[in-house]
Amino acid sequence: MLGKTALVCGAGGFIGSHLVRRLKHEGFWVRGVDLKYPEYEATAADEFIAGDLRRQDICERVIDGRFDEVYQMAADMGGAGYIFTGEHDADIIHNSATINLNVAEICRRQNVERIFYSSSACIYPAHNQEDPDNPNCAESSAYPAAPDSEYGWEKLISERLFLAYNRNHGMKNRVARYHNVFGPSGTWQGGKEKAPAAICRKVAIASNGDEIEIWGDGLQTRSFLYIDECLEGTIRLMRSGFEGPVNIGSDEMVTINQLVDMVCAIAGKRLQKRHIPGPLGVRGRNSDNRLIEQKLGWRPAQSLITGLEATYAWIESQLIRAAA
Repeated sequence: MLGKTALVCGAGGFIGSHLVRRLKHEGFWVRGVDLKYPEYEATAADEFIAGDLRRQDICERVIDGRFDEVYQMAADMGGAGYIFTGEHDADIIHNSATINLNVAEICRRQNVERIFYSSSACIYPAHNQEDPDNPNCAESSAYPAAPDSEYGWEKLISERLFLAYNRNHGMKNRVARYHNVFGPSGTWQGGKEKAPAAICRKVAIASNGDEIEIWGDGLQTRSFLYIDECLEGTIRLMRSGFEGPVNIGSDEMVTINQLVDMVCAIAGKRLQKRHIPGPLGVRGRNSDNRLIEQKLGWRPAQSLITGLEATYAWIESQLIRAAA
């Protein structure tokens, strides 16, 4: 293989499949690996291996030499309906931790110098996110640790794993904490979808004047990062001299009610909200982008409405195709 090479673990997922395309555009030879192929479009990878990274033999087959860049995004994950019910906690911890342990160690053996690890804003202490208007998600606030889910606890220990490999084995791993990434080709139904996709689907299905269900009172706050901005921050961090952890997220905070209103405006529909009990996560969360701007000279800038317009159009097209 000539030129730069990259391995994307989790290449069948939403962010991973977009990342493969971005790396191909930059001229990389890319190997992708995942349990499944991308759901909504063909992979752009030069080679795609369908395999389970929880198995050490699969990891050894996939990481069979030195790659210039390895992106570790494979994980057991989903939206609030999957993460916060408590029903999947053992699987989430076991599956994701096993993958991370395998990838870190086999990369070390193959003299891979740099792994990008996608952590999550779910690592932040729940008690710092009780005020929906003033959540504290500065990177330095992670300790004393008190994530609100087992998903967050696993992400936190895996951050420490990759950074310990830096200290003990001379690697240059990079760690980012993603904040609610969304966009076209993401999961939009089935229980693992995140809020923007779920709301786009509900609004697209509804007729003007209908009522749609929203978990909680809708006053919980979040920020949502469009996929293109996520990839830009990821690659900038990967090739920088800063190991992280650093937030990669938007700081345009909205309530869930406001998010619904934005999607309704895009669709040109007037809909009623019916608030029902459901898994909510923390009361407020927003990306603190001071550190990424200081260390990388960059911060996400695209407006939420622009990303929602593209995402709504894509989900609407999926519904039309399914009904055809």
